[in-house]
Amino acid sequence: MSDSMHLAELNVGRLLAPTDDPRVADFMNALDRINGMGKRMPGFVWMMEGSGEPGTGNTENNIGDDPQFVANLTVWEDVESLETFVWKTVHRQFYDRREEWFEILGKQHFVMWWVPAGHKPSLDEALARLEHLRENGPSEHAFGWAELPQATAWRDKGCREVAA
Repeated sequence: MSDSMHLAELNVGRLLAPTDDPRVADFMNALDRINGMGKRMPGFVWMMEGSGEPGTGNTENNIGDDPQFVANLTVWEDVESLETFVWKTVHRQFYDRREEWFEILGKQHFVMWWVPAGHKPSLDEALARLEHLRENGPSEHAFGWAELPQATAWRDKGCREVAA
């Protein structure tokens, strides 16, 4: 993709318990560290932020009226940068444990799309992309890892696109 386009991604999940519950404490306690590492990664552009309260990440950006339904929305310079963060850093260890903290949604929970450099997508925009992917399948408008030929780590790591 050209320098004028960046890769946006939305990942949604529903926590098994409220954010202050001991069952999700390992996840909540790691948010600031993992998000901070992501922000320092080469190729990182932007992340939807919460209040900045320690230990909350952006879990305050919940979906609808359900405080356990949380979203992560970021923008990256390119596929390789996002893939390196997701699969080749400590983030991977938390990805591998996601079923300890998140319900299995049984439907697509992750979407990517290209945005003009400098664009910071809103949560509503990102949720609309996810819904488009769910309803219409992958396209230039909304897609997953499988539609990115340059993405290889997710194949090697056994990623399930419909998962927790």
